[in-house]
Amino acid sequence: MDASSTIVAGDTAWILVSAALVLLMVPGLAFFYGGLVRTKSALNTMLMSLGALSVVTVQWVLFGYSLAFGPGSSWIGGFAHAGFAGVTAVPNPTYSAGLPHLLFAAFQAMFAGITVALFSGAIVDRMRFAAYLTFGLIWTTLVYDPLAHWVWGAGGWLRELGALDFAGGTVVHISAGTTAVVLALVLGPRRDFKRIPNVPHNVPFALLGAGLLWFGWFGFNAGSALAADGIAANALVTTHAAAAAGLVTWVAIEFLRNRRATAVGAATGAVVGLVAITPAAGFVTPLSALAMGTLAVPFSFFALHYRPKTRLDDTLDVLACHGVAGVTGAVLTGVFATKAVNPAGADGLLAGNPSLLGIQAIAVVATIAFAALASFVILSALRLVMPLRVPVEVEVEGIDLSEHGEEAYHGGDLSDLTGRKTALGDAVVLPAELFI
Repeated sequence: MDASSTIVAGDTAWILVSAALVLLMVPGLAFFYGGLVRTKSALNTMLMSLGALSVVTVQWVLFGYSLAFGPGSSWIGGFAHAGFAGVTAVPNPTYSAGLPHLLFAAFQAMFAGITVALFSGAIVDRMRFAAYLTFGLIWTTLVYDPLAHWVWGAGGWLRELGALDFAGGTVVHISAGTTAVVLALVLGPRRDFKRIPNVPHNVPFALLGAGLLWFGWFGFNAGSALAADGIAANALVTTHAAAAAGLVTWVAIEFLRNRRATAVGAATGAVVGLVAITPAAGFVTPLSALAMGTLAVPFSFFALHYRPKTRLDDTLDVLACHGVAGVTGAVLTGVFATKAVNPAGADGLLAGNPSLLGIQAIAVVATIAFAALASFVILSALRLVMPLRVPVEVEVEGIDLSEHGEEAYHGGDLSDLTGRKTALGDAVVLPAELFI
């Protein structure tokens, strides 16, 4: 069979670009997370994102893609495509009639990689790097791959049920947010949790990261149309509209509360809007996208500001930004979806079909329950064979030096010096010449 006779050149070019855009989201996330943490954890936080992408990619080629998208049952694929067997330049009509099968598999690999990177924000300062990568590898195999098959795989039970998830609201964001909570609970809070503020060490890094995420998200969502067509154009517009609405809403809430807008808050609002629109991008109108970005923010804002009052040390609020926003977006997809945008989708509540709302709720509950239980079992088993958490002295001194033998900034900074001495219980004594 001549691959060139069936491959659509324009579609292929767009998904090649989209795969690269999703890859760019990983360093974008690294800068976003890295800027929000303290200096002594910056390298470790950023490296967890890049490490996750690499480990998951190896898994994806060996057997992960086959488990997620290979032929199998309604719960999991098989090993027909292990080692990318049969994954060639010839299209796979089951998923991508106009694309090389190899390109579809590579595009999906980027989604798997960034999902593991997302929940790294919950365990800043305290999880061993090797333990995190090992957990990520096992989690991808036992959690992500089955979820991807349920929602997107041929014969997957949620797909057959009619659940809509255009680009990963359940598979990526809800699963990552749920796993973040389990990780934070099992590892426990940092030693200085609630004693020393977790002040961002580099807000410009966080803004750069948010901008790269916003840019890369066009590949994440619009690329999920798997064609350069009207659905992709709609997904691009709805993605941008929801992000903008999320930023505006977050800033407005901050103005009402504090009479000022923060850069970190603005970036967070944009990310919440992006997460919320992800399951719906190819199924709703731009006007509905504005509503979804606006409606998602209050839930995430409350979750983010309430969480420090609890014992949950989800350091970078993965639950609020991805879990809560992902749930909100998945449910609102059941409200705003319309076949007028995408005949391959479904009508939601506002289009006269309330049953879709119930189906979306089932998908949300199933994803949360499965990700939570499986993550807990994996961590419980893993801690029997390897230490998960760094020692207390490493938390105090900084995980970058212990785990990587490097520092983001040679010599650290005054905030870290103060933090280390306070955590040790010593009086903070700084030489007078430091202030000259």
